[in-house]
Amino acid sequence: MSIDRLSLAFGALADPTRRAILAQLARSGESTVAALAAPHRMSSPAISKHLKVLERAGLVEVGRQATARPRRLVAAPLQEATAWLEAYRPFWESTFDRLDNYVRGLKAERAARADAPPAPPRAGSGKAASTREAQPRAAAPRAGKKPPGHGATPTPHPRRKERP
Repeated sequence: MSIDRLSLAFGALADPTRRAILAQLARSGESTVAALAAPHRMSSPAISKHLKVLERAGLVEVGRQATARPRRLVAAPLQEATAWLEAYRPFWESTFDRLDNYVRGLKAERAARADAPPAPPRAGSGKAASTREAQPRAAAPRAGKKPPGHGATPTPHPRRKERP
């Protein structure tokens, strides 16, 4: 089964450590595994595993300088991902515009309520509550449970013999 390059790129970008590695490579141009591992609290083998995923996705390539194998960023898969995302820009921009209009409407309603005079108190909402509301309610008995001492006798186990 073949996985397309776009899926590999998005899969590689899904991890925050791999995104941080790409950001490091974008700043530095080339870097060794040890240099890439330094800002992260990870061993070189752990960073190497992340680099393998980035290499498989085509986002990173391995160079050769004497015995060192510096890694560098490859921009083409990122450009493909950006082009794919750009097709959806009109959708999310219109969604954000609708959200912005909704939030503005809520703010206007809140401001209008703050400027309005306070509403008169409702009848019965003062401290003169009825005596029925002031009395505590008794707890209702639980269905199927009898209070202790009210006919709840233990039943003997069917296989055990009673001892004298």
